[in-house]
Amino acid sequence: MNADWVVLDIEGTLTATSQVHVVLYDYARPRLGPWIDAHGDDPVVVAAVAQIRELGDLPPAAGTAEVVAVLHGWMDADQKIAPLKTLQGLIWEKGYADGDLTTEFFPDVAPKLRQWHSSGVRLAVFSSGSVAGQVASFSRTTDGDLTPLFSKHFDTVNAGPKREAPSYRTIAAGLDATGPRIVFFSDVPAELDAARAAGWQTVGVARSGEPFGDADFEPHPTIGTFDAVEVSL
Repeated sequence: MNADWVVLDIEGTLTATSQVHVVLYDYARPRLGPWIDAHGDDPVVVAAVAQIRELGDLPPAAGTAEVVAVLHGWMDADQKIAPLKTLQGLIWEKGYADGDLTTEFFPDVAPKLRQWHSSGVRLAVFSSGSVAGQVASFSRTTDGDLTPLFSKHFDTVNAGPKREAPSYRTIAAGLDATGPRIVFFSDVPAELDAARAAGWQTVGVARSGEPFGDADFEPHPTIGTFDAVEVSL
């Protein structure tokens, strides 16, 4: 494939789903309440809590316990809701900085990312996890610090929902690139459909044992490992 940019999903594409749903979620869950209480003067946290109260139909004076109950409900339902992702990202950022967390990628991932980067193809991420959480997850991995490989990061706040074509048009504008010069890798067919509707090239990543490992990726070309694809300028 020929492209100027490779844009990558994370969960199920670069890492096992369990890296998020088990390792990261379990790390964030007990820390949400203490984080909110300890950062009551942080405008980002204040704004997130206000959004949670509004979206969770809580009264304006609802306490931390009520806010956390809403957050835990969203986590249990795997809801990709912005204020939850914001708080999780802040907690994960500190966890990676403190050495509590380390990201484990599929073994084919880091070598291919380094190959693309060294060849001049630019790399970006589009994930439902916050930009802060993304950067943190690449900063401490079993393959070292991979943050220098990436030029741009996008989430559902600065781009939009992952299953809607306008989000991919927003990202293309942010990359200063046309759709045909961007290739998107994801394990979720609906995300690939949205990217293709925006004029992007697309590749499905069907990882054995992952939730979408047996999904129907047609009409998108599909791989089971990054070793099966080449991208160059």
